[in-house]
Amino acid sequence: IFQSTRPPYGCDQIFTMKDDGSDLRLVSTGKGRTTCGFYFPDGKRLIYASTHFGGDACPPPPERTGGYVWPIYPTYEIVSADADGGNVRRLTHNEGYDAEGVVSPDGKEIVFTSLRNGDLDLYLMNADGSNVRRLTDRPGYDGGPFFSWDGRWIVFRAGRPDSAAALDE
Repeated sequence: IFQSTRPPYGCDQIFTMKDDGSDLRLVSTGKGRTTCGFYFPDGKRLIYASTHFGGDACPPPPERTGGYVWPIYPTYEIVSADADGGNVRRLTHNEGYDAEGVVSPDGKEIVFTSLRNGDLDLYLMNADGSNVRRLTDRPGYDGGPFFSWDGRWIVFRAGRPDSAAALDE
């Protein structure tokens, strides 16, 4: 499972393929921009984040004159779908960025990054989108989470600004 921009789509969509590159399949809706595809442990369902709830068009790309920038689109929401892309279910319902989700090894929980409280923090929810709870609350970016193989730990990236100016930036 991976994200790619390829014709006829104008921005990233979620695709699957076999490990030899064959059997390429679109599994996202083909609308909006998508990111962060991840399978449930049984391989029957997957998750990804999509902006399509905010509109069918691709959101504008971020300004990159200063280098690479990851876009924090406020319309990103996490969805689950069958492995073939069917039966899409919206898991998050939040005005603000919800993305970077991964499924726990037992398939019962999803950890993800959200801007829902004004800062990019980690949240944990049940695999059906219920019982959302905040895991981090320090200023700065907390994202890119992954569960340890046994599901007991979460590792993630963190950017901890050391001044008010750095936090504003």
